[in-house]
Amino acid sequence: MKSKFLLLLTFLLVLTSCNFTENIEVHPDGTGTFALEMDGAGLMAMAGDKIGSELATKKDTKVIDSTFSFKQIFEAKKDSITKLSAEQQAALKKLENFVMKIKMNPEAKQLLFSMNTPFKSVNELDGLMENMSALKDLKGKSNQKDNPAAMMSGLGDNNSKLSFSYNGKNFTRKAVVLKDQIKKIAADSLGMAKMIFASSKYTLKYHFPKAIKSVSNPDALFSADRKTITVEYPFTDYSENPEKLNLNVIFE
Repeated sequence: MKSKFLLLLTFLLVLTSCNFTENIEVHPDGTGTFALEMDGAGLMAMAGDKIGSELATKKDTKVIDSTFSFKQIFEAKKDSITKLSAEQQAALKKLENFVMKIKMNPEAKQLLFSMNTPFKSVNELDGLMENMSALKDLKGKSNQKDNPAAMMSGLGDNNSKLSFSYNGKNFTRKAVVLKDQIKKIAADSLGMAKMIFASSKYTLKYHFPKAIKSVSNPDALFSADRKTITVEYPFTDYSENPEKLNLNVIFE
């Protein structure tokens, strides 16, 4: 059921827009959680009945609420992983604590897809998005339908290096475009990816233990207690101009 659903979802993603959210919650001791979420309500509004009917077999129900870990996926594919380079294996190792959740209810037009991981320090998030590109190394002609984690590999492929820092006084999110990839970004922006995500959004939503004094992006929205900020961008900014999502936060 899981692989069948994910294969259908991958196909339908090209037909409509989805909203992606990058969530970070920092606790007073500097630990926290990182999450990537996709809201496919628009997809369900357009094709929810089709998705439901595809999954409505004798053993399946139209409502899905599933949770599984990358560690489980990697364990199932350990033989394939041992054949990868040391660099590829190290990248996958950094992703093993991610937990993936899928909620789908065609009748309620609901489709939520998320993956989250804890961290001991914000600095642990450095390179995390790029590491997701390693998920594609688990795909193969015979088993790509059995690798749901590989669906997320594209989110790490925006040709930049992403880093985070937090010291209690400042928080920064910094993406640096790799010089040798600038031409590739320009070429990719004219391809299928731009058509697919033209109307999609990529939102940063960060929660901190301290009130925020200022944010480098003037369009940032604050919560009532000024501990949470939300900044929305076109998804094409994330994929084509990742440096536009750079952020500097100063606390009171």
